[in-house]
Formats: sequence, structure tokens, C-alpha cells
Amino acid sequence: MTQSNFLLPFAFENQVAHGAIVQVEAGVAEFFAHRPYSEAVGRLLREALAAMPLFTTHMRFEGRINLQFQGDRRMELLVAQIDHHLNARAMAKAPADLNGSFTELLYGGILALLMEPSTEGVPASQALVLIEGDSLSQALEGYFERSEQLPTLIRLAVRGDRIAGFMLQRMPLQSAQGSQDDWEHLWTLASTLTPDELLDVEPTRLLDRLFHEDAVRVFDARPVQVVCRCSRAGISRMLLSLGQKEVDEILAEQGRVSVTCEFCGQEHVFTPHDAHELFKAADESGPEDDIRH
Repeated sequence: MTQSNFLLPFAFENQVAHGAIVQVEAGVAEFFAHRPYSEAVGRLLREALAAMPLFTTHMRFEGRINLQFQGDRRMELLVAQIDHHLNARAMAKAPADLNGSFTELLYGGILALLMEPSTEGVPASQALVLIEGDSLSQALEGYFERSEQLPTLIRLAVRGDRIAGFMLQRMPLQSAQGSQDDWEHLWTLASTLTPDELLDVEPTRLLDRLFHEDAVRVFDARPVQVVCRCSRAGISRMLLSLGQKEVDEILAEQGRVSVTCEFCGQEHVFTPHDAHELFKAADESGPEDDIRH
């Protein structure tokens, strides 16, 4: 497997369980370069990024999955998102010096999972549960157990900017060719997985190591990107929607227009010349082109 960022889904031939492995490194350091997160918050965000591709094993639509942790302590908010193209991003609202264990940061807050189909007329769905457990992986296991009644094992690992995730999830046994004993057998094997194995071992080799006596079907790997959706083009459209009068007022007061993305922290700056050229191009192209581009 040559790509550095990928999601590898798998399923057992007896239909008792399915799961996925994700390993990501490219783009992680660049994504977090503009935000001064503490060590503890930065680690939580990287774990959330590792978890998001695993959730797409449930994704049967085009759109986006939002995972939100809202704490009742000093950590106000943590949000992670992924779309059906496996473009992932994450952000937090917390003091720059905030540190502590997962329990100290988020325990007792609310975990919300929102499914947002992009197809017009298809409603979004949301589930809320209390945040419990000693780690992010335990909180996510609790979500599946309480919200979807799906026994799930999740492991997340972080080493610097290299992140990885593993999920094993039981499927409905009434339609399976195996039993609860088969599920417990798989869970016992998967629970031996270590962070170093998850980060360093090639996924197909890892599956063979964990389940060498069980029939596992491995599907094609899919590329994962850690990337923000903010762009200069998107900010340009926002400025055009504000109108030239309001933009000119900002320029007169501040000498420039500066927009900072709340996710990646990147600052997008427009000088008076940039703004002039933007509205000039919009006038020349006409309203239809403005909307299309």
C-alpha cells in the first residue's frame, strides 16, 4: 500500500462483524500549523481526525459527518468533520494553555453526531449522548452502544503528527452466519492491538496478525486527506455577498480585510487593491458568473 493516508475497510465472511483501519500522516502538521493548541488539546484533535474516517463505514450518502464534543469545563468545544470524499478537519475552542486528561477536559459533556446529506430534500439526522469513559475511543464506543445499539471496539493512536485508528463493530446477528460467541472471539483478539502496532504495521499484515484463523474480506483502500475547505475563492464569494460598500468601510477602518478560518486558523488577507480587483472582475463577469464561480 503506497499512499501515506488511507482507510482500509474489512469485513468477516461470517457477517458477524466489520471494521476499518486508518493511517494518516501527510497534511496533519500543516493543518495545525496556524493554531496554538496545547499538547493535550492537540492530541485530542489528532485522535478525532483518526476517528472520523472510521465513521464513514456507515456513510451511505453524499454529504458530511460532524462529530461534536461540548464540554461543561474549561474546554468549550471540539468539532471534527469528514465528507464522503474522506476530506477531514477538526478544531477546538479552548484556552491555549489548557491541559489535562480526557476525563478532566470533556467528561460529563455532550457528544453529538450529525449526518448531513448534501442531496436536496434529504433531512439531516442527529444523535446526542453524554460523554463517558477515560478516553476519546471509549466515548465513541459508548456512543455506538447507547445510540445505535452496536457493540464496537475503537482504538486510536497518535505519535507526533502520525495518527491511526481501528474499529471493529458487530453486525446484526439475526442476519449473520455466526453467533455472539464468534463476536466475543473477534473482540478478544482485537483488544490485544497496541498503539505501536496500529501506527507502524501495514494494515493487511495487521489484520492477518490479529485474525489469522478467521476469514476476513479486505476491501480497496481509500485515500484520506486532512485539509480545510476554506479557500481564497470562498472568502472572495463571501466578500462579494457583503457588497462593495461594506467592504470599503472595513478597508477605510482597518486598511485591509482579514478573515481567519475558525477551523484551520489560516488568515486570508485582502488589500485595498485585492478588493478593488475582486469587485471589478465581478462587475465585468456579471451576476451569473459570480454565482457559478
